[in-house]
Amino acid sequence: MRNVRIGLIIPQRGSAGLWAPSAEACGRLAVTELNQAAGIRRRPVELVVIDGGASGASAGQAAAEAVDELAVDGLVGMLPSYARDPVARAARGRVPFVYTPQFEGLSPNSDVMTTGETARELLAPAIQWLSECKRARRFFLCGNDYIWPRSSLQIARRLIARFGGTVTGEHYVPVGVHDFDEMLDRIKATRSDVVLPVFLGSDCIAFNRAFCAAGLSRHVLRFSSAFDETIVYGLDCSETENVYVASSYFASLRSRNNGAFLERYYTAYGDNPPPANGYGESCYEGIHALAALIERAESFDARDLRRVFGRTLQGRTARGNEAKPVVGGRHPIHLAELDGYDFSVVASR
Repeated sequence: MRNVRIGLIIPQRGSAGLWAPSAEACGRLAVTELNQAAGIRRRPVELVVIDGGASGASAGQAAAEAVDELAVDGLVGMLPSYARDPVARAARGRVPFVYTPQFEGLSPNSDVMTTGETARELLAPAIQWLSECKRARRFFLCGNDYIWPRSSLQIARRLIARFGGTVTGEHYVPVGVHDFDEMLDRIKATRSDVVLPVFLGSDCIAFNRAFCAAGLSRHVLRFSSAFDETIVYGLDCSETENVYVASSYFASLRSRNNGAFLERYYTAYGDNPPPANGYGESCYEGIHALAALIERAESFDARDLRRVFGRTLQGRTARGNEAKPVVGGRHPIHLAELDGYDFSVVASR
């Protein structure tokens, strides 16, 4: 009887490629843990790491090859939203597909099982906190020009209005474009209290460097859900002032599950592994989620797994304090202020 083959599809190139090392490390840790137990359905588990490339088309092609040629039994994907549907089309009717990162929250393709937070879940408590605790009223929205930033910031518009604020402007640039001069000029002209940047990976690093070089960081708050430890380590310590981030996972969180996860992570990889972060952790969680669904359904059929999604307990996660959380269940959302390179939680909902 052959091994169970899980395909972990992640971008190893392009703007999102900077998360690949932590995503692969977390994925391999999850598979090691499964094999230390009973594997999946008493069969050893093998991880197949797949490069999704820098576009939706490349991700779809990679997923099709993984199903047709590599004979994977399921796909776990940490990919930008523009790649989600192409991968789902490649997997449809053949293997289950678990999509792990935060996403805009639009009704997902019925063939996709999502485990990440939606934009509304991340934005609502943060915008309320900024409005009430920082008296923020004027918000500028910006990001990459594709579905995740645009849809997320449309949700932000409605939330800002609900909490008494005003959107002072909105500006987008294509993925991979690092010319922010016009955007920064508009931010300066609007005298905004807060900028909401939603940029992908290395684009986020480039924007924040440019933002600080323009002299805006001393006077304008930055709030984002697209900011994590990997982004922070790409910045100078002086470029992290007045930054607030919403996430269900920070490596600095003290919780039952995170403490155990980090102990296993550093035991496996030593003192200097890729930094633990929410995007990498989502791959760890996605693999444990897929394994739990297969065990509960007693099947590898995607239709059977979807029937037990939301009603199945998974073995491990780094988020929250529940010993066995529900696959696809909600976790607390934390709002943190960036202090140098450290995230300090200021509110949790």
